Amino acid sequence: LTTTATAALAATGATTAVVDPESHDVRGLIDLHALLDWRASGSNPDATAGDLCHPAIVVPDSLPLPEVLDEIAGMVVSVVDTSAFDADEAWEVALADWARSYRSALAAHPNLVPFLALGLRHRDESLRIANAVHGGLVRAGWPPREATMIGAATRSLVLGSTIGSFSRGFADDAQIYRDRYPHMQQAHRLPAMADEIDQASFDLALTSFIGGLQARFAAVGRPAGV
Repeated sequence: LTTTATAALAATGATTAVVDPESHDVRGLIDLHALLDWRASGSNPDATAGDLCHPAIVVPDSLPLPEVLDEIAGMVVSVVDTSAFDADEAWEVALADWARSYRSALAAHPNLVPFLALGLRHRDESLRIANAVHGGLVRAGWPPREATMIGAATRSLVLGSTIGSFSRGFADDAQIYRDRYPHMQQAHRLPAMADEIDQASFDLALTSFIGGLQARFAAVGRPAGV
């Protein structure tokens, strides 16, 4: 981390308890409601770290907020694996590996997802990933425009799957559904199975997406290296 990020994760008892330097766990750092309000108001570039960090976190009020969040975002996505693209493995395999790794990284830090959804900005780690994905797809035979759209579509799938849990949104009270919603008699069981269902739902969407791309590649792609 840079000096700025280190200051943002300041050496206070509360921060030490929230941020684990070994696992890079920053789930408690960002105040989700404040982050959503900041985004809804137009992402004010003059906002400071004190405006958005969790109340338990003590940071200098003058610290530029976007810079702090960029540092944290870079730390989170640094674990995203694009090695299959770098090794020129089959594009289907590389795309699936990247998407699953990306989702895993973001799912561990859901409060940061709304900020990541704003775009790559100038973060080195995010641009490194985008470069690897785009380059790998183009080398595999995808036209550059198609490669760009595949990257964007995959990013949308990952962000959408990590911004919140579909299954945890249901109440665990069977009585709520029993009389009024006859097709949802088992809905009360969803929260207890949330992790399993959310992951399986993402895998279903990703597999279906790649299957559709395979058909599209037959029409617009070219053999790798040509």
